[in-house]
Amino acid sequence: MTFGPDHTPFESLGGEERVRLLVDSFYDRMNDGAEFTVIREMHPEDLTESRQKLFEFLCGWLGGPQLYMERRGHPKLRMRHAPFSIGASERDQWLACMAHAMDQLEIDGDLRAFLDARFAHVADFMRNRPE
Repeated sequence: MTFGPDHTPFESLGGEERVRLLVDSFYDRMNDGAEFTVIREMHPEDLTESRQKLFEFLCGWLGGPQLYMERRGHPKLRMRHAPFSIGASERDQWLACMAHAMDQLEIDGDLRAFLDARFAHVADFMRNRPE
């Protein structure tokens, strides 16, 4: 699968509605899974704003509307995650929640392989704890 200005991962996924479903499934899994307690505790009790921020970020990151940039400026992911101790365990929990969300939306094939690789790259980049 080749992506470019005329065919983005955002479009392949199905646009804003599907990104919203992906984000909601991600946070529902994180919120309900006892095995995700560590990353859940990094978030506020009310996940409304967290859901909105991830939705906005993913829309732009996937090649859709740059909602996050328009509303909040540059994402500065490492800086925004710096207050949290993120190691391999936290990375893996985050990736497991995202894998679950992609499974729920039945994302597969080339798009799934692309997203798996991109999410793994970003999640690994967020690590800030020497192990």
